[in-house]
Amino acid sequence: SVEDFHFLLEKVAPHITKKDTHLRKAISPKDRLSVTLRFLATGETFNSLSFQYRIGSTTTLSRIVMETCSALTSVLREKYLKTPKTESEWKAIAKDFADKWHFPHCLGAVEGKHIFIQPPAKSGSMFFNYKSRFSIILMAVADANYRFVYASAGTQGRVSDAGVFAQSDLRVAMDTGVLHLPPDDTLPNIDAVMPYMFIADEAFPLRKDVMMKPYPFRNLNINQKIFNYRLSRARRVVENAFGILTNRQSSTHCLCLHNFLCDHRSDAYVPPAYVDYENANHHLIEGAWRTEGALQTASMGRARNPPVEAKKQ
Repeated sequence: SVEDFHFLLEKVAPHITKKDTHLRKAISPKDRLSVTLRFLATGETFNSLSFQYRIGSTTTLSRIVMETCSALTSVLREKYLKTPKTESEWKAIAKDFADKWHFPHCLGAVEGKHIFIQPPAKSGSMFFNYKSRFSIILMAVADANYRFVYASAGTQGRVSDAGVFAQSDLRVAMDTGVLHLPPDDTLPNIDAVMPYMFIADEAFPLRKDVMMKPYPFRNLNINQKIFNYRLSRARRVVENAFGILTNRQSSTHCLCLHNFLCDHRSDAYVPPAYVDYENANHHLIEGAWRTEGALQTASMGRARNPPVEAKKQ
């Protein structure tokens, strides 16, 4: 909206304003932000954008986009890509998961996605992934409202989800206790003490104190099927968060901008049919974002529709 644009312009203008010279007039902060947002929203070529905005060269435009993206991240990160630091902040996320997805004690859904790249010179097969493409991996944690609360990018595409997690500062933070996660607590309506945890798919390691994943998909009893169904339903928020991000913006550089739009324009940015939902029979109806997308799941997942026995519970 116009209001959001002017809000962002006020924030980034001090960081992207350039001085006029004797030879030329500087491109205004308004035009710098406008062309950057246009590129992020459409992925339009630099040749086309430089012509439309009367910017002299694609090299200049490339520099403008990178500088403006960095400025957006700088001014938005503290508020719009903030990892919780207190027990109460984590519990607020867990409450949303319990209320919206009926999965208590969940602190966030974890997933890794491939971002396709041109490989660096002399990198060999370091960035070559299972899809026979070159990529880096973006690992992120999403809350119950499709917002990212943690992100880390740059690991080579050949590394598995488990490997990315093992190398991440998130894993280190879990091990050292700096995340200030809530202590174990009783589950709602039953006298059972359980830890608060993150959830992930089967590619991630199981850690009973902090990371939960599905039971292996073989010889499951009814309780295990129900658990897998509930976990899968809650975990889909991170799939959908990535889907919204890559279809609404052509670059993952602005995770902060994604969260900003989720907060300020949620109905327009994330309309109901745009994300996955279940119908009255608990069948998964895939969101509109799945018809497009530039990211690939870092590891192959299982079928998304749960078994009949689980859906009835």
